[in-house]
This record gives sequence, C-alpha cells and structure tokens, in this order.
Amino acid sequence: MKIAIVLAVCLAVTRIAPAQPVSRYTLWYDAPAKDWNEALPIGNGTLGAMIFGAVQHECIQLNEATLWTGGPADLNPNPHASAYLDDVRKLLFSGKNAEAARLLRKMQGPDTQMYQPLGDLLITQKDTSPATGYYRDLNIETATALTRFTQQGVTFTRELFVSAPDSMMVLRLKASQKGKLNVTLGVHHELAYVAEIQQNDLVLKGKARITNDENSHQKPVVYEDKAGELGMFFQFRVRVASTDGQVKAADSVLEISNASEAVVFLSAATSFNGYRNSPVKNGKDPQALTLGRLDKATGKTFDALKTAHVKDYQYYFKRVELNLTTAPVPQGTMTERLEAYRNGTPDPALEALYFQFGRYLLISCSRPGGVAANLQGIWCKDIRPAWRSNYTTNINLEMNYWPALSLNMQEMYLPLIDQISHMAANGVYTAKNYYDMKGWAAHHNSDIWAQTNPVGEGNGDPKWANWALGSPWLSQHLFDYYKFTLDKDFLRETAYPIMKGAADFCLNWLVTTDGKLVTAPSTSPENVYLDSKGNKVSVTIASTMDMEIIWDLFSNVIEASEILGVNLEYRAMLLDKRSRLSPLKIGKKGNLQEWYQDVEDIEPQHRHVSHLFGLYPGHELSPLLDTIYGNACRKTLELRGDGGTGWSKAWKINFWARLLDGNHAYLMYQELLKNSTLNNLFDTHPPFQIDGNFGSIAGVGEMLLQSQLGELYLLPALPDAWKNGQVKGLKARGAFGVDIQWKNGTLEKASIHSGKGAPCVLRTNRPVRIKGAKPKIKQETLSNVTYYCYRFPTIAGKTYLVSAVKSTH
Repeated sequence: MKIAIVLAVCLAVTRIAPAQPVSRYTLWYDAPAKDWNEALPIGNGTLGAMIFGAVQHECIQLNEATLWTGGPADLNPNPHASAYLDDVRKLLFSGKNAEAARLLRKMQGPDTQMYQPLGDLLITQKDTSPATGYYRDLNIETATALTRFTQQGVTFTRELFVSAPDSMMVLRLKASQKGKLNVTLGVHHELAYVAEIQQNDLVLKGKARITNDENSHQKPVVYEDKAGELGMFFQFRVRVASTDGQVKAADSVLEISNASEAVVFLSAATSFNGYRNSPVKNGKDPQALTLGRLDKATGKTFDALKTAHVKDYQYYFKRVELNLTTAPVPQGTMTERLEAYRNGTPDPALEALYFQFGRYLLISCSRPGGVAANLQGIWCKDIRPAWRSNYTTNINLEMNYWPALSLNMQEMYLPLIDQISHMAANGVYTAKNYYDMKGWAAHHNSDIWAQTNPVGEGNGDPKWANWALGSPWLSQHLFDYYKFTLDKDFLRETAYPIMKGAADFCLNWLVTTDGKLVTAPSTSPENVYLDSKGNKVSVTIASTMDMEIIWDLFSNVIEASEILGVNLEYRAMLLDKRSRLSPLKIGKKGNLQEWYQDVEDIEPQHRHVSHLFGLYPGHELSPLLDTIYGNACRKTLELRGDGGTGWSKAWKINFWARLLDGNHAYLMYQELLKNSTLNNLFDTHPPFQIDGNFGSIAGVGEMLLQSQLGELYLLPALPDAWKNGQVKGLKARGAFGVDIQWKNGTLEKASIHSGKGAPCVLRTNRPVRIKGAKPKIKQETLSNVTYYCYRFPTIAGKTYLVSAVKSTH
C-alpha cells in the first residue's frame, strides 16, 4: 500500500533543478522514491531511517540497531555433535566425501536470530493538490536530508538528521507562508504493536518475536516463551518539540495545524542489555530511555541541534578527501548520472562521491559503544530479511570493516572488536561442545547474541553451514587494529588472548596426512567441485582458503608474541606448525588451486574467490613477494571473470589492486557502479547488502596506498583513468597518516605523518626526495618494473614531505 501511494505521488509532482550548483557531496532527485531501494539513508550508529520523500503520504522507515529476535544463544544446542567428528574424518580420508557431508549435518545447530525493523513514522500532508518544484537530497558532507515541494504557491520543506550527540532523529517541517503547515504524524509497524499518546508524545511500543521464524510464514507469530526470557521490547517516541501553530494529540496521531514551522523529535530504544542477558528479565527500560533523551533535548533549538550533529559527524567525515577531477559536478539527478555512467559517460566526480558515500554509511551505522554493522548496516525494512540480515562471517561481516582503518575511521571499528570479543567468549563453548577442542570456534553466521555454532538445523548444506574457520579470520581484524594504531595495551589485553584462543582451536582442528598438516573437514565457502568420477563435492580436506587463513593467524600470533615478549615456547611451536601446513599449489591451468586436488569447479565463475584470501585481505601472496604465485592469482581471477554479486565485485577490486593492476581494479569499480548499484547508491547482491559499499571503497584505498607488507607503497595501482588527483587522510600500518598528490598518472608529492615514531619503509615507482629524513635507498626491478625503496627512522608527531625527483630526460 505504501509503495502504491508513493507511486501515485510520483505522478503528481514536477521536477525542478536545484536552486544552486550541486555540492560534490550531494545525492539529489526530482521525484520521490518509487520503492525502498530509492529511499535515502540517515543514521547515528544506532537509530537509522530511510526517507522516501513522498509529498502527501510520507513514510520514514526506522531501525534501531539492537532490535533482533530471540535472546541469548544456547551454548550447547547439540550435545552429541562431537561424537560424529572422528567418523567424518575417517570418511573423508577414505574418499567418501558425500557420506562425510551427510554426517556433518548431524553436527549442525540452530540458525541465528534476525535483525528487525523498528516501524514507520508517517507524515500526512493535508493539502492534496498537485505538487510542483519537487526536490529531495542527501548531503553526505553534513549527514542531512531534505525534501522540498510547492503546493498552491506554498513551498514546504522537510529537513532531517539523526544526531549522535543527542541520540535522536530531528525533523523540521516548514511552510513558506504563515499558517499553511497542516500535517498529521502517525506510526505503524508490520507486526503487532501499540500506538498511544503519552503526555502529548506519540509512542509506538512492541515486542520482537522469540525466534527466527524465517520459514514460518504460515504459522502464528510467537512473542512469548514459557520461561519468559525471550523477545525484545522496543519503542519509539515522537514529540513536537516546538511550533508556531497548534498541536492536537488524539486517536494515536499528532495533528499540527495552522503553523509555518514545527520541529519534531524522535527517539528509540530496545530492552537489549548485552549478549548474555535476557531482554525480558534483565533488559533495559525502553520507556525510560526514549523519554529521558527527549526530555534532555527539550529547549534546544533546531539550529543548535544541527550544529552539534554536523560537528560530531564531520569530526570523522572530514578526515579524508578524494579529488579525481577539477571539472564542475554534473547537474543531473543521481538517477540520471548513474544512467549516463552506465552508458559510458565518464563521471569521476561520481566515482569520488561513491567513495565518500561508503564512508558516510559506515560512520552512520557503526559507532563506538554500539553494535557492529550487519548485512544491511542498520537499514532493513523486512521482518524476515534476506539471510536474516545477520553477521555472515565467511566474508560479509569482515568486508563491512575493510575500509575502517585505512580510510581513517578507526572508531567505527570498535563495535566489530566488541562483537569479536563476544563471539570469542561464546566460541569457547562451541569449540568444547561441538568438537571437544580447546580455544574458540565460530562458523558461518552470528547475530547480536554472538551465536557461534554451526548453523543449518540439520538441513543446511555443509558447504556453508559447517565452515569452521570464523575465529581465525575474525582474529585478523584484531591484529590489523594493532598494526594501524600500534596500541600495545590493546594488543596485550584484548587482541592477543583472543588470537591465541583461535590458534589453540586451529591447532586442534589440524590433522596430519602425508607429513603435512591439513584441515578436515574443510570447505571453500559455498563452492562445489567435480571429482574424477563426476560427483559433486563440497566437503573435503585442506581447502586453500583454510590453509591461508591458518597461515595468516599463526603468522600474526607469532609476530604479536614477539612484540609482547611472551609465550616463547608457544611461538616456537607455531613456527614449526606453520612450516608444516599443507602448501599452496598451482593447477594445470596456471591458477592457484582452490582445493586439495586439481579439480574442475561446477561453477567456474562462482561469486566467492575464497582461495585468494592470502592475496587479500591476507598478506601471504603478492607479486612483490613471489611472481609465480602472483601470476597464479592473476590467472585465477581471469578464470573467475568480472561478474558476480555486488560484494564479489568489491572483493575483486581489492584483488586486482593487490596484483598492482590499477586498470583492472578500476574496471571492477566501474562494473560495480554500473551494474550492482541502486539509485540511492546502495550496493545490491541482489537484494541490498551493504558489504559491497564498504568493500569497494576499501579497494579504492588499496589502489592508492598499500601497507600490508610492512612498507608504505604510494600509488601501487593507480588507473589510467585517474590521470590527476589528490587524496588526503589515508592511514597505513605503523600508525602513519598519508596524503598523496599525482599528476599525469605519476606521483607528484606526498606527506607522511608518523603517529608513533615507527620506522618507515617507503616504496614508489619513481625516485623521490624526503624532507627531514636521510633514508637508506634500495632500487629493484621485478617483472620489468623498477621500484625505489626508502628506509628511515621517524619521530612521533613529525610529518615528512615527499617530492618526486624530476626526470632529466
């Protein structure tokens, strides 16, 4: 019904060009959103809103980041699971893979819970006359949204933002003539809810379901369990904070009449009180939280609230700047610009806008003290969303946070660290109860309750449900946080214990065959191959990804142990184990093998490219380390092709950047923008998944700066299309801040700020001078490319200026 209303409104408005030149940070449109995929997102890390911009019947769809179904995870849901592991392994080593896969289903547990919508704020415009001069936008420089239209000579505007400092959404409604603003505010939720007036506040209250009834569309919705422990309470509260008109509260609506302006506050909360606590018996009080936030903001003007909001947001957003063109911003709508881009019209300003839009999204959906961004960030309209809008840990959760450190948003990384800490705590029980092993284990899916067991409920395909190496992959993020910040206290107190726990699990998970350590069972997430007899196989031993992830973890734990000066014997043991891991192999096609044997994929262009984990996000593979394996990675990508889902294309941007092929990385960036981007710039799988937005901009960072090999490589994969440009505010491992400027496709100048005084190794494709340093210089040629490497000590807080040496030829 809401979509039908919006479509009707679209036919009743006429377009108008913006009154002034469009900012390079503005997404603007000349019609309301036709559906959710054209609505515009705003958020403060906890409260999210999707703005449709309809004239007469506006719907602002709301989310609260902690609103999920269910309650604390059952830490031993399949008490007999461990009894099957030995038999699974025997079957695998006997070549009975299909039987092993069937038996693995007996080792599965419950699926995760589901992320939920909070409800809708409905704004009904009492004037039903046709609208002209329609305009709506999202300004990602200020994190504000605007809708504007004219009816009968009166111009109406709606300006919205979600404030982190004041923990609420703020909406200002204005009419250009006195007394002409007449609207009704209502609320709605798809499931059972209560809407009521409380002391002139409009309140929607509800309770989430007790379980993830994803496949139970025909069954009654269940809100209560016998123990009275499950099902989160939630509410949002709407208040007309100020107006020059009249406000009437009746029949579960707020009527604003005869006004020229009204400022509306909206706060939201749930009873979530931690991943181990019942949201019913030990939950927070949503009523007290929503009321307290609105009362605290009472008396603050719209301008004061907006100033505080913009200051807070820009503290993060303004850190990074990317300029790819000096030409004026094209004046078309975002829909028109995307269509022109798809048809081959260059738009470097759009490419830079998309980059900053990704940063905008992460700042808006992941804030310190909040929960980690899920498959849709915090924006989700469905009560049964695709893949439960959960934390998918075989690529998607990790991809969400790939840009956070390199693109100068380290605070946005903290919710991920909290989620990993929670999963590590629950994962100890999973490792013990499912496998009778030490350490901690995590699998394919998790949720706000930090569930870590194999999912599938006995019916899931083991190719995804029984993937068991979530703990080592997630641990990589902890060590990366240390590498970018050099926060030794964090390494000692948080990262190293969790990393070591993951290593303990992997040591138990590995078994010896033919003198090498292998994983068994093993999968290459979600992919399948054909064996020599033509049988489909998904469960095997020693997939390449498994071995790369464990190599990465062991290497990081070894290095962390050296930094902290602890566990010397354990470190020596890991060094020995790492040397005995089943090695990487190159197949008959010249590609890096994905499987233990050189076999044929059923789907050669599968969306996952898991066996290149060692290239990205790992650091085991690089053409700078080994050209043979570098060429094998290239061949793998050529065989995989340039298609796939949005997030798959995003991953390939990073792969090609790590292979130092800027033109192919750029080709993938274009491919994602052209064919996997919705009109509101959301990435689509389809449907919408936010990971592609984040993975793609991490790839842009990799094109401009790489630091995974212990050196700062400036412009490692600069595409020909970006002939001239500048980037400011990038971060590199070693706690370095980097600005770069290039001209005619080559480095012009740069600055390197040393945050902690770490030694610096700089790599460039042309000779440079470094002001304030006396570097040791090394020149090397690899694959017919000459590199210049500069090694020099740094002083904490000092900035080193780099300038290209002009050619004398």
